[in-house]
Amino acid sequence: MPRCLRRYLRATLHTKSYNLTLAAAQILWKTDDTLGTILRMSKLLLVVLLLVTMTFAADLPTRKTLNLATIKIMVAGAEAKAKELGVQVTICIVDDGGNLLFLEKADTASFNTLDFARKKARSAALYRQPSRNGAEALKNGDLSVLTYPDYFPNQGGLPIQVDGQTIGGIAASGSKSEIDEAIAQAGLDAAFKSNK
Repeated sequence: MPRCLRRYLRATLHTKSYNLTLAAAQILWKTDDTLGTILRMSKLLLVVLLLVTMTFAADLPTRKTLNLATIKIMVAGAEAKAKELGVQVTICIVDDGGNLLFLEKADTASFNTLDFARKKARSAALYRQPSRNGAEALKNGDLSVLTYPDYFPNQGGLPIQVDGQTIGGIAASGSKSEIDEAIAQAGLDAAFKSNK
């Protein structure tokens, strides 16, 4: 407690009151000083935490995802290609984890194409390569591709890649495998053409 405050209290108060007031003032003064120190330290800690957070936030990777508008564009492109080729197919789009985002079966496409299209799209997204690669490996006698989880060695599924990053998969099923892949490719082409 400052000396000038002690002199002021001694001059204005009686001895008994002075001692009590002095003791209370010293406690308050120390508390106030402690609180001031705590507040200053808290402010300093907050500033340091903000700087650290901003530094790490700048280093966090950004992740691209499929949005509904892009999915609609891809579906429209794939449907147009299927109509042009005169085939009825099921179209499927999944995210990078293989989770279903879109599934549409044409009127006369068989029901098993629902599962085939989903498996082709999921395989392309999870393994980040066309499902055709698995079909070719199987044709060449590599039976190990049958043991991979969620791997579907059948042509028609393509990964959706942006800036080297796989963000999903698209597939078609219901026609010849080459035609299924051409329909999926038309969906990709429509999406990338609209983004330019």
